[in-house]
Amino acid sequence: MQVFGLLGNPVEHSLSPPMHEAAYEALGLDARYVTFEPAPDAAADAVESAATLGIAGLNVTIPFKQDVLDAVDPDDVARRVGAVNTIDFSGATPKGYNTDVAGVERALTHHDVVIEGRDAVVVGAGGAGRGAAFALADAGASVHIANRTVERAESLAADVPGATAGGLDTLDRVAEADLLVNATSVGMEPDEDETPVPAEHLHPGLAVLDAVYSPIETRLLREAASAGATTVDGAWMLLFQGVEAFEQWTGRDAPVDAMNEALRAQLD
Repeated sequence: MQVFGLLGNPVEHSLSPPMHEAAYEALGLDARYVTFEPAPDAAADAVESAATLGIAGLNVTIPFKQDVLDAVDPDDVARRVGAVNTIDFSGATPKGYNTDVAGVERALTHHDVVIEGRDAVVVGAGGAGRGAAFALADAGASVHIANRTVERAESLAADVPGATAGGLDTLDRVAEADLLVNATSVGMEPDEDETPVPAEHLHPGLAVLDAVYSPIETRLLREAASAGATTVDGAWMLLFQGVEAFEQWTGRDAPVDAMNEALRAQLD
């Protein structure tokens, strides 16, 4: 039996276990997905212990995505983003990946959203914002990063090829943009009445991905749909980062429908 798992603190409410277990069941794999919750300063030791125990792969979540960088051999994407959320133990040295980037790209393309050559605005310059900005730029979009703290947006833009940056006063750029990604927690329960982008900037022809998945339909997505925009909820991003991790670990195409059904059953 292969054992995969999640490294984080806390992990008790994670949606990853049912999503991955559904994939194993759908494909008849002899595998299990478990959770590990080490002390906040013990990420490197936890990775070493996982390797010793024969764990096949780990997802990594808050607060360890940056901490495990020095404990693995990160690929180019993880190195540029500065965070690892997936570890593969199949080689001599644990290999680190960032599947959040693929999660953004695959969530959009699954909904037939074209990225290449488009103008995109990413709201937020934290971990999710970094993943979104790199995903869009790597897929050929021109990226503008808007963040409450301008200096943080500028720091991220300096790492992302061709990106520009500004404060929240630059959100009027959404009115001329093709893509919008909310990579902040604005609109998350219990503050679901809030939105990161004024409705006046939303328009037909815009595609909106909201990283928030609790609630599934945020105020931003409701107002975007009313404006005639294409909407993609945050569960799709969560799903496809898990799909990417599954495919990295197993070398098999993930049963996307089964994983999506299990994920949304938990969210419901």
